[in-house]
Amino acid sequence: MIRPGTVFLMSILLALPPGRAQAQDRPIGFLTPSRNIVCQVFADNGQGVLRCDIMVTDTLPRPPSDCELDWGHAFEMSTKGSAGRICAGDSVMDASLPVLAYGEVWQRAGFTCRSEQTGVTCFNAMQHGFSLARAEQKVF
Repeated sequence: MIRPGTVFLMSILLALPPGRAQAQDRPIGFLTPSRNIVCQVFADNGQGVLRCDIMVTDTLPRPPSDCELDWGHAFEMSTKGSAGRICAGDSVMDASLPVLAYGEVWQRAGFTCRSEQTGVTCFNAMQHGFSLARAEQKVF
């Protein structure tokens, strides 16, 4: 005998996209030991995207005229595209992410990041990326 509500729950689980009913919704990324830099990988139209946010910087560049949100803290790149600063009104900060110790390398979904005491450098397979540090941020 099926208890009341079971059919409703089963229909919700069946309606979810494959994998959504499993514990795969946890964020994929890392924090630096200082917790000043955080990175997460997302899927966007079937392509991997890496976004890294730096919480505190010594200086911020002037925002472009078309950015009405925060500018200077968020960086993004796809697995095969160029990297750049993005206009964002949110953050990928998640305290539950694992810490990437200084000197360690993190590789996921076509991205490589290295954590150093001086900051984080991340790049994709096309060698596009960024270096993030409190004193300076560079896109290459």
